Amino acid sequence: MANDYKVVIPARYASTRLPGKPLRELLGKPMLEYVFASGCASGAEHVVVATDDTRIEQAALGFGAQVCMTSPEHASGTDRLAEVVDRLDWPDEAIVVNLQGDEPLMPPALIDQVAGDLAAHEAAALATIATPLVAAGEFFDPNVVKVVTDRDGFALYFSRASIPWDRDLLHEGIKALPVGVVPLRHIGIYAYRVAYLRRYAQMRPCPLEQAEQLEQLRALWYGERIHVAQACQRPGPGVDTEDDLHIAEQLLKARANA
Repeated sequence: MANDYKVVIPARYASTRLPGKPLRELLGKPMLEYVFASGCASGAEHVVVATDDTRIEQAALGFGAQVCMTSPEHASGTDRLAEVVDRLDWPDEAIVVNLQGDEPLMPPALIDQVAGDLAAHEAAALATIATPLVAAGEFFDPNVVKVVTDRDGFALYFSRASIPWDRDLLHEGIKALPVGVVPLRHIGIYAYRVAYLRRYAQMRPCPLEQAEQLEQLRALWYGERIHVAQACQRPGPGVDTEDDLHIAEQLLKARANA
């Protein structure tokens, strides 16, 4: 798509499982620098790092990023984005991609895809992507978020549970993929319309969101529509733990030597 969208990279220092995560080094560079490079390699017209920590601010300025300092009180990256769009006075019709600061292997093509998908679906307030689930182990893993859509690709529900549930196959506890339907694994990259982010800032958390610990359920709870496209390529893994950090470094090394 044309470069008529923006990317915001929310990055916080106080990660529970991996403190200082955005500044952890991969091949001698902070992880955040790889994320910023992916944003810059996309078609976005504007890439901004949003943080509440001066250590992240200084590191980001050091590799040439624009930084927007935000409140330390935000509960989620989406809340942080809502502050950014107001601080930078972006218009309601603008499209903003939320690129997580722990995704050093996110392909720029997926950033373009999710922004383009939202632009193509006027009824949607958000757009995101998914990939087919092909392993039963992932289907039953609560750390893998699943999504079910309608025939037009609009999200019906997101869950950590195994959905859709094949009643006839699984009622005896047989752990297998459902028959006749391809389950989808949700990939956590979103495009938003700025007008939605301004509405989101006024939305209280909902019971479904709190039960599943999935903030996208807040949008569905309040009647917003989310379009889900099948990813044009598989993203690399995100980073949440020390083991993830090691895997990401090995993948980046392989990419550099390819």
